[in-house]
Amino acid sequence: MVTLDKETKYFSKNTLLAVELRSFFAIFATCDIPNKSNYSKQHEFMLSQKLHDALNAQVNAELWSAYLYLSMSLDAESKGLKGVANWFYVQFCEEQAHARIFMNYINSRDAKVELKPIDEVPTTWDSALDMFKETLNHERKVTALINNLAFIANEDRDFASINRINWFIDEQVEEEENARDMIQALEAVEGNKYGMYMLDKELATRTYTEPSPLQTGAE
Repeated sequence: MVTLDKETKYFSKNTLLAVELRSFFAIFATCDIPNKSNYSKQHEFMLSQKLHDALNAQVNAELWSAYLYLSMSLDAESKGLKGVANWFYVQFCEEQAHARIFMNYINSRDAKVELKPIDEVPTTWDSALDMFKETLNHERKVTALINNLAFIANEDRDFASINRINWFIDEQVEEEENARDMIQALEAVEGNKYGMYMLDKELATRTYTEPSPLQTGAE
């Protein structure tokens, strides 16, 4: 029986290890490994172009809404309805905030916010009741736009966008309800100057509250 000294055993083990490593790297070199840069591009989760365009369009829609409500506020002010003017000014602030939420979200997804021209809005209404009737009709249109965003996000299986859009879905339920409540209140005091005076005083107490997605630490 042949015995090997320690030095011979050491070199034998290392030679065997070197052979095994060469074999491993030879097999590894033949594997079909995707190009790293292509792999990153293919798997980086970005907004689809369709959703990106729709979100930018929604920014424009929210800013148009803000412009509309500012116009209503100014018209109410000119009619001596300071409470109604305040209600719509708060609404103006809320719509600006909604636009900011969408802009912040687009930026957070490493996409570009593209601001478009804002179309003109009406500047006068016959009464406060007419203002709120138009408000309800407008908010229903906004609800349709938000629902379309949700549809696109669901098609894309973009769960981050679905989560953000769900906040707006809930918000629109409240927006439409508020407009309906105001229509009912104004119809109840129609033709009653004192009733309108008291309602206007109540509307003057409305204050703006920063939406939760814009509050510190919410995002």
